[in-house]
Amino acid sequence: MAILGVEADDPGMADLTDRTCLVTGATSGIGEETALGLARRGARVLIVGRSRERGERSLARIRAESGNDAVELLLADLASLSEIRRLAREVLEACPQLHVLVNNAALVTLRRTTSVDGFEMMFAVNHLAYFALTNLLLERLVASAPARIVNVASNAHRFGRIDLDDLQSERRFGAMHSYGRTKFANILFTTELARRLEGTGVTANCLHPGGVATRLGRDNGLLGQVATRLLKPFLLTPARGAATSLQLASAPELEAVSGRYFAKQRQAQPSPGAQDPALARRLWQLSAELTGVGA
Repeated sequence: MAILGVEADDPGMADLTDRTCLVTGATSGIGEETALGLARRGARVLIVGRSRERGERSLARIRAESGNDAVELLLADLASLSEIRRLAREVLEACPQLHVLVNNAALVTLRRTTSVDGFEMMFAVNHLAYFALTNLLLERLVASAPARIVNVASNAHRFGRIDLDDLQSERRFGAMHSYGRTKFANILFTTELARRLEGTGVTANCLHPGGVATRLGRDNGLLGQVATRLLKPFLLTPARGAATSLQLASAPELEAVSGRYFAKQRQAQPSPGAQDPALARRLWQLSAELTGVGA
């Protein structure tokens, strides 16, 4: 198998031959570029998306640009717990081993909407999907150790703090505040997950990819589309935005690093509240109750 685009002298370009990786939200933006980077390193890569059309397009691009045919498409709506459970079953059936899980799928909504399960939509996709899918695949990841879990968070976590009595933004909803709350949750989830995984050979880290030109706000009507176009010249390309995800997924020097937050390929400090271990444990308990997994 001839893998294209790998520079042998690049210390970040670890050889991932015989490794299996799963990337959610991988049919556009940062997720697609992350999947491409993993495929270029020789991994078997499963990409997850909602749209078959976009998925097939991404699949063809990743295979062509990486020279790696071991790239597969799985379809799932991560706003639905039943879809997440089905996805997990498909992954477990297809993958005797799983070495890297990149939780990347996310969305922003300008108005409060709810998922099929009745959860506020951003909380459902940006946090509960990370939590549920990871827990459903956790046993396989541990059995495949050394393994890595990478959670794409955001510096937007500084705009929103977890209110355990209003996780669904029923009392207070604002696009930036509620999105930031989900990214705050990603960091707390990573903190508690890393604690629970100590000694297993599985690491869990999270990251801020930078301001990246992606599809994130494009489903919010004319206003979201106009804002995306206006901001695009000031944003990173998805390829540059994927650099930190790829680093956490593959860099040899990070094999034993866990429970950390990274930005611009360097370890960084999230807001103090996002490092609260008691709050992380409580959020885990509530998330387990909401999803029925991870208890």
